This record gives sequence, structure tokens and C-alpha cells, in this order.
Amino acid sequence: MLKIISLFFLTALAEIFGCYCVYIWFKKTASHCFLGLAILSLMLFAWLLSLHPEASGRIYATYGGIYIIVSMIWLRLVDNVKLSSFDLIGAGIILLGTVVIISGWRS
Repeated sequence: MLKIISLFFLTALAEIFGCYCVYIWFKKTASHCFLGLAILSLMLFAWLLSLHPEASGRIYATYGGIYIIVSMIWLRLVDNVKLSSFDLIGAGIILLGTVVIISGWRS
């Protein structure tokens, strides 16, 4: 279970970082190196997502929950935005749903 969750977190970080590089390039007029980083990061994201042995629908549902949690962490640590109680409660509900879906993999 820890291996699966760690893989999801790495997958989410790769996707968020890739999209963030495009955002930085587009909005902040950064160098084209950011587009190269985005391409590499998004390729890594797709490869990491393909490593899971379960049916793709369940993988994407679970990944969606993990993605939201990692996005909130990114928002706080990288974008330096203070999370509201609604953010935290919503993330907690999503995390609970994600754990329920992961738990069902073994049944």
C-alpha cells in the first residue's frame, strides 16, 4: 500500500511540475527551457501512471484524489497561499474517499 501511495504522489508531482513549468513560461515569460522541463515532466507523469497494475478507471479515480491533496500541498509550499479551513476539510474528505477506493483494490 505504501508503494502505491508513494507512486501516486510522485506521479502527481510530475504532472503538477510539468503544468507549472508551462504556466511559468506562458504567464511569466520564462525561457524556453521551462517548456523542455514541462515535456520531460509530463512524459514522466504518463509513464509513472502506467506502472499501476489495476484497471485504468480505478487508477484514475484514486489518482484524482491524490492529485488534489498534492495540489493543496503545492499551493501552500510553492505558491505560498494559506489554506482555508474549507480547503483542509475538503482535502480530508477527498483523502478518505481515496483510501476507501485503494482499500477496495484488494477485495
